[in-house]
Amino acid sequence: MMAASTHARPTPAGIRQVALGPQDVVAEHKSDGSIHLRSPQALDPYPDKLTERLEFWALHAPERVFLAQRNGAGGWRTVTYGEALVYARTIGEALLRRNLSAERPIAILSGNDIEHALLGLAALYVGIPHAPISPAYSLMSSDLGKLRAIMQLITPGMVFAADGEMFARAIEAVVPEDVELVLTRRPLAGRRSTASTELLRGSPSRMVDAAHEAVGPDTIAKFLFTSGSTGIPKCVINTQRMWCSNQAMLRQALCYFADEPPVIVDWAPWHHTAGGNHDVGLVLYNGGTFYIDEGKPLPGAIEETVRNLREVAPTWYFTVPKGYEALLPFLRSDEALRRNFFSRLKLFWFAGAGIAQHVFDEIQQLAVDTCGERILFLTGFGSTETAPFALARTWHADNAANMGLPAAGMDLKLVPNEGKLEARVHGPNITPGYWRQPEFTEKAFDAEGFYRLGDAFKFADANDLRQGLLFDGRIAEDFKLSTGTWASVGPLRARFINHFAPYVRDVVLTGEGRDDIGALVFPDLVASRQLAPDLAADAPPAAILDDKRVRAWFVKRLATLARESTGSSNRVVRALLMAEPPSLDKGEMTDKGSINQKAVLVNRAALVDELYASALGPRVLSIEESNR
Repeated sequence: MMAASTHARPTPAGIRQVALGPQDVVAEHKSDGSIHLRSPQALDPYPDKLTERLEFWALHAPERVFLAQRNGAGGWRTVTYGEALVYARTIGEALLRRNLSAERPIAILSGNDIEHALLGLAALYVGIPHAPISPAYSLMSSDLGKLRAIMQLITPGMVFAADGEMFARAIEAVVPEDVELVLTRRPLAGRRSTASTELLRGSPSRMVDAAHEAVGPDTIAKFLFTSGSTGIPKCVINTQRMWCSNQAMLRQALCYFADEPPVIVDWAPWHHTAGGNHDVGLVLYNGGTFYIDEGKPLPGAIEETVRNLREVAPTWYFTVPKGYEALLPFLRSDEALRRNFFSRLKLFWFAGAGIAQHVFDEIQQLAVDTCGERILFLTGFGSTETAPFALARTWHADNAANMGLPAAGMDLKLVPNEGKLEARVHGPNITPGYWRQPEFTEKAFDAEGFYRLGDAFKFADANDLRQGLLFDGRIAEDFKLSTGTWASVGPLRARFINHFAPYVRDVVLTGEGRDDIGALVFPDLVASRQLAPDLAADAPPAAILDDKRVRAWFVKRLATLARESTGSSNRVVRALLMAEPPSLDKGEMTDKGSINQKAVLVNRAALVDELYASALGPRVLSIEESNR
């Protein structure tokens, strides 16, 4: 086993004890004004390939459950580490006989399930890249544009989907007839396909051993796709070195994994680096158990998550902030759920946005009431290009925007840029570039080989750098008002959403070259309807948002937000409520459900002009209305 850090910190009294890495940093100020930050701890040794960890656990804990998923009867279908190795080698033999390669990889259209996991493990074992693709590109897109672009870019030699009929439209439109189609269930009429069980027929030969031996740190493990803010998703090369070094970084931060293999109940999609690299990796690397959660942090889907958490007590729990909000009412009302959920949980982990203070406070109080201890809420920061772990906060912080400090083995460079500190990173977990997209690769790295994250940070305490870094927005999203004043979009966006909670899902801020800041607001229509409860049940979005009571509430909150502002750089003076949600096909929304600020501004330029018309139209909400 890899050596755990010997510098683990004890947690304070009143907080559940957990071994964590040191809260420390070394800083170097360069003559060009940049600041280099790194951990004083050397990175622990890590394997050449992730499947060495599969072999390790198959040898030392063959009967331990690695993967579990609900079966049709409501119980759990499981795969042990010993079984997973046999499956990986057997499927690997079938893949090798098909002459797949980086030039002809495996494309996976469907989401998280055991078949997906085993196919990915087999591909890793024999050195064939696989490419998990967002199911939204197949199931939610009207024109299949992003899926078509991805398939043309990677030219797969095999395409897998769990359900043929569910993915029929996408398969028929974008998968060439000469590409082998592998399906778990419901094959398509008139289309040749291979049942996924066929890949398990036969036995592994010496060819599998030779292929596994040839896999090394530079072997491509998988292709992952960014959300497509550039129009066409970027294809991020993920090597074995990236994934393995990143897991070593993660275990040095969360030291308790070395002594207590993690048990997780997790829904995060595997086509994202957080779910597919971070979460799957931390279980496999540390010999844990992964319960595949088919719930989602959405009404009508969170109930499946709750059902799972009533049965399985995790030792580490990850979800996005909206996931904690969705879970909170169930924790509040169900004592049996609370007792099981908190019983052996060591850490909460969140990512993607700052968690609302009231959610943070109440979950902590519920933990205290249930088990007599608080449980740390921790977070980190990274990207698809960093595999993804780059920064980690392993201590309690009052500010949820505190992303922590660089992981062991990382070098973080902060470069002055228009009054902010732009973050760039270097380390063994950084991608070598983008597959068949040299123009993106060239722009991604600076002259010293540092990857440009595109994000800004500032110090939580300039006099004590050990207190970590605060996220300070995306460099590309910030803009200047006509006065020359910079508007920092990231912090203001978070403040706006929190101020209007729970009635706003997202917001796009406007004002580049204008006198003041405006907002295109995407309301939560279910919540907003509560402001006008007598509206007809089938009232369309426009009718809800045009209701005088709804408008009056938003105007009042807009005015209070303006009064709390310190100047033109963070004062929103007008807004429009969007009845039309952001579009996936137009690039306004990523497959993760997050907003692409630039795409919205381009596609809705006429609405931006309406915000700034000399005579405000009837749809525009203005702080001036609150004074009438």
